[in-house]
Amino acid sequence: MSKQSKHSGRHPVAAGQPMSHRQIMEALTGLLLGLFVAILSSTIVSNALPTIIADLHASQTAYTWVITATLLAMTVSTPIWGKLADLMSKKLLIQIGLVVYVVGSCIAGLSQNAGMLIAARAVQGIGAGALTALTQTILATMVPPRERGRYSGYMGGVFALGTIGGPLVGGAIVDTSWLGWRWCFYVGVPFAVVALVVLQKTLHLPVTRREVKVDWLGTALVTAAVSLLLVWVSFAGDKYAWLSWQTAVMVGGSLALGALFLLAEKRAAEPIVPLHLFRSRTIALAVTASLLIGVAMYSATTFLSQFFQLARDNSPTMAGIMTLPMILGLAVVSMLSGRVITRTGRWKAILVVGGVLTVVGVAMMGTVRAHTAYGLLALYMFLIGSGLGMTMQNLVLSVQNQVRAEELGVASAVVAFMRTLGGAVGVSALGSLMATKVTRYTDDGLAKLGIHGTASDGGVPKLSALPTPVRGVVEDSFGHGIANVFLYAAPFAALATVAIWFIKEVPLRTSTTPVAAGAGASAQDTVGATA
Repeated sequence: MSKQSKHSGRHPVAAGQPMSHRQIMEALTGLLLGLFVAILSSTIVSNALPTIIADLHASQTAYTWVITATLLAMTVSTPIWGKLADLMSKKLLIQIGLVVYVVGSCIAGLSQNAGMLIAARAVQGIGAGALTALTQTILATMVPPRERGRYSGYMGGVFALGTIGGPLVGGAIVDTSWLGWRWCFYVGVPFAVVALVVLQKTLHLPVTRREVKVDWLGTALVTAAVSLLLVWVSFAGDKYAWLSWQTAVMVGGSLALGALFLLAEKRAAEPIVPLHLFRSRTIALAVTASLLIGVAMYSATTFLSQFFQLARDNSPTMAGIMTLPMILGLAVVSMLSGRVITRTGRWKAILVVGGVLTVVGVAMMGTVRAHTAYGLLALYMFLIGSGLGMTMQNLVLSVQNQVRAEELGVASAVVAFMRTLGGAVGVSALGSLMATKVTRYTDDGLAKLGIHGTASDGGVPKLSALPTPVRGVVEDSFGHGIANVFLYAAPFAALATVAIWFIKEVPLRTSTTPVAAGAGASAQDTVGATA
C-alpha cells in the first residue's frame, strides 16, 4: 500500500480529512493563476496569428500548424503528466509544467520563421499538457465530487477570463506598433512567475510516492500514431487528394501504430492509458464525448478570429471584442451549472443540455456568411459558449467520481487527452478543408469578375493591400469557408450529445476518498514527503 507522509506547511492537509473553504481557495488561487497563464498564452495568439503569419511570410498550412503543434504536444503529454501525478508530487509537476510553458513562450517570441514558431509552440504544448492534466487532478485531491462542481465553475470562469483577455490583449499588442507581435508571447511571463510563488506558498498536499515507471513504448507509439494522422489531415486536399495512395499509407500506418499502442498498454506495468478504465460504461462514454466535443470546442476558438478579421475586416482588437458573447456564455453558464450540481448532486441533465446547446450553436454558425447580422452571430456564439461551459468540466467530474485513488490523475488526464486529440485532429482536418474551400470560392468569385486563374498563393491575405472588388470576393470566400468549418463540426457535437445521453448517472460522492483502492497500489510504494 502507498503511505501518506506527515507534512509541515502553513495549512497542512491530513490524508482523508476535508480542507476548509479557505484552505481550498488559497490553494486554488495558485492553480487558477497557472491555468490562466496557459490559457492567456494560448488565446493571445488567436487574433494576432493572421498578423504573425503574414509577417513571417508563411502559408495557411503554417497557420493551422502553429495551433496544431500545441494541441499535438498537449495531446501526447497530457496522459504522461497524469500518470506521473499518480506516482509523485503533484505540486512539483505543475511547477515544472509552468516553467516549460514559459520557456516555450520565450522561444516563440524569438522566432524568425514559421518552423521555429511551430517548434516553440510544441514546447508550450508540453507545459500546457501539465497544467491541463494536473489542475483537475489536484482539485479532485482537495475537494469531494459533490462539492467539486462549485470549484470547477471557478475554473470555467478563469478559462473564460483567459479566453476573453487573450484575444483582446493580443489584438491590442499587434495593433500597437511600438510593441509588435512578439510581446504576445512575452506578456505571460510575469504572471507565470507569480503563479509559481503562489503555488509554492499555498499548495500543501500529502504526497504518495511510488516507483516511477514511465510507459515509454506506449508514449512513443501514441505520439507516432497521432503525429502521422495529423500530418495526413494537414496536407490532404492540398498536397495530394483525400482519396490517394498517400492517404492509404498514412491512415493505415496510423491505425497500425494505434493497434500496437493498445497491445503495449495491455502489457505495460504502468500504462499511460489504463485500458481497464474503459470497462466502465460511464467512463467509456464520457471519454468518447470528450473526444467529439473537442472538435467543436477547438474549431470555435481557432477559426472565429479568422472569420472576424478576414471575412469582416475587423482589427485584431475588435475581433477579440466580437467573440465576447461566446466567452461570456462559457463563464457564466460554467459557474452557474457548477453550483447547481453542488446543490443537487445531479450532473447528467446538465451535460445533456450542454451537448444540445453546443450542437445548435455550431450548426447555426455553419449558416453564417461574411455579412450576417452581428446579433445573430452573438446569439450563436453564446449558445456555443453555454454548451461548452456545461460539458467540459463536468465530463471530467463524471469520470473522477468513479475511479480509485491511485488512478485519479491518469483518469482525469485521459479525458483531457481525448479532448485535445479531438481538437488537434479536428483543427488540422477542418483547417485543410477550409483552405481548399476558400481557394475554390475565391477563384469562382474572381471568375465572375472576369479574372481567371488562381489569385491565392496559399498565404493569409492582407485585405488592405487588395483592390476593392477583389477584397470583397476574398471576404465572402473566407466567410463561406469558415462557416463550412462549423457545419462540418456540428455532426461531431451531435455524436457527443448521443454519447452523453447513454451515460449512466452515478451519485456524486461526498468524500475525497475515491473508490476503494485495494489492489491498485504497488508493493514497491515508498513513503513520500509533503510538497
